[in-house]
Amino acid sequence: MITVTKPFLPPLDEFTPFLEKIWDSRVLTNGGPFHEQLELELCKYLGVQHISLCSNGTLGLMIALQALEIKGEVITTPYSFVATSHALLWNEIKPVFVDINPNSLNIDSKKIEAAITSETKAILGMHCYGNPCEVDTIKKIADKYKLKVVYDACHAFGVQDKEGSILRHGDLSVLSFHATKVFNTFEGGAIISPDYKTKKLIDQLKNFGFENELSVVLPGINAKMSEVNAAFGLLQLKYIDTALQARKNLYEIYKELLNGINGIDCIFQTNSFQHNYSYFPILVTPAYSLTRDELFEKFKKNDIFTRRYFYPLISNFATYKNFKSSNKKNLYVANQISEQILCLPLYPNLDVRTINYICRLIKEDN
Repeated sequence: MITVTKPFLPPLDEFTPFLEKIWDSRVLTNGGPFHEQLELELCKYLGVQHISLCSNGTLGLMIALQALEIKGEVITTPYSFVATSHALLWNEIKPVFVDINPNSLNIDSKKIEAAITSETKAILGMHCYGNPCEVDTIKKIADKYKLKVVYDACHAFGVQDKEGSILRHGDLSVLSFHATKVFNTFEGGAIISPDYKTKKLIDQLKNFGFENELSVVLPGINAKMSEVNAAFGLLQLKYIDTALQARKNLYEIYKELLNGINGIDCIFQTNSFQHNYSYFPILVTPAYSLTRDELFEKFKKNDIFTRRYFYPLISNFATYKNFKSSNKKNLYVANQISEQILCLPLYPNLDVRTINYICRLIKEDN
């Protein structure tokens, strides 16, 4: 059985010494030594100043919105994992969906201004498949209308533009370290702050609002990362460059083998100086002999489990479909892409023979 992704796991015997130190110290959580070390190492690796580790990316998004005191309406993308919009609803914020760019599949910056109202307080973008949003254009719009900008950067670990980490853009950026991501801590996430004052606020919000042992100054939540997760992250960092290079090599093989197949369009990285090859998405267009769902089922019959990622659109889920901005006419590109998207298996130890087999299955119906 070939799944769309498999988490990278370093040698188990190399993790054992970390666990032994945790057993000896009996420090399991609350910002222990591995937690502090991972924050420092990630800042160094990613080229950012301030990171707050948290237990997952969804709580990271919720806390980021709390930290910026955002209320009212937030303009966002319907083409993402549902957690992006759920974080808004949990904060009693109304998501306003706008269409996506057909090339990057990110929020279409040309559609943002028309959606701004007196209730708009922020823009929540998502770097889809690790492709950076049009950050400069979004910043100009945000500055013009005095809006905050938050980026769901859950796909964008290690991604850089020509000037450095993509995580430096916006008021806050949020990473996911879920098992399906290029860098994982089993479960986990992080919030990237522009300054120490903001990091301190976020660190309080993720720890019940405690300022010190006797003082609670905010209505915080429990979103701390455990020492076991942090220790695993430190070991993962040792192998991350090797894992990313393996992803790149396999990505390039897919590109070559799928080149020129009628009706199969590959979504390549845009606007990035350094990519992370987190996914290999294709569009199965009407020019192909099978529909996307027929190809999906064909793969399943051959024990290959691809993913229609993202389908359905957030705006088409029951929770969101009654929002005015969920109107399919306003989200034409997003709905079209959602009906055609298919992510093919991609992970560091994927066998090249398997990629050849996957591509042969696609080609035989061309």
